[in-house]
Amino acid sequence: MALIKHIEIETAPNPTATIIVLHGLGADGNDFVPICNELDLSPIGGVRFIFPHSPHRPVTINGGAVMPAWYDIRGFGLVDREDEAGLRESQALINALIEREHTRGIASSRIVLMGFSQGCAMTLMTGLRYPERLAGLACLSGYLPLAASLATERSAANADVPIFQAHGRMDPVVQIARGTATRDALVKLDYPVEWHDYPMQHSVCAEEVADLNRWLLQRLG
Repeated sequence: MALIKHIEIETAPNPTATIIVLHGLGADGNDFVPICNELDLSPIGGVRFIFPHSPHRPVTINGGAVMPAWYDIRGFGLVDREDEAGLRESQALINALIEREHTRGIASSRIVLMGFSQGCAMTLMTGLRYPERLAGLACLSGYLPLAASLATERSAANADVPIFQAHGRMDPVVQIARGTATRDALVKLDYPVEWHDYPMQHSVCAEEVADLNRWLLQRLG
């Protein structure tokens, strides 16, 4: 499989950890570069950030317009008639990025998956099924896709992977009820979820970045 196009930033030579950051619908890998530049992970040494660009595909809720999307969204309920084929196709692309990090000397236990909105959905889709233990999953303003299949498909290696989950209380795109339902489903399966909500819409705020920074230091320190 050809490696998906992406941006890479290393905070120091010879990084010892990798954070793969997955963007939301209609964006690309550039979207979260400024926010990751706000993180201070210097106590853990060099970190490699990878910002992949999703494939382009028609998106049903946007009138079939072709745009960057990890998968199609067919209804405003987000989980209506889910695009399982698209989800699994993107899962394979993200798995390939993780495998490439292994060839560069980064163990799975030193890799964090992080995503916003659709990227959050892909973080959960991929990370909870990945066969080797990951350092953690950072889930921003998103939701759990293919929830019905998780109990049978979940990886034993990541059965207790740490999860940082954050959401805006006034989010009009992925309403907070979808976020809390995701949290509750994960907790029911005994995942350790650190939940945060903030007075914001479908975005990221400074308090969230600070909380995420602390959590990443704990996971990779």
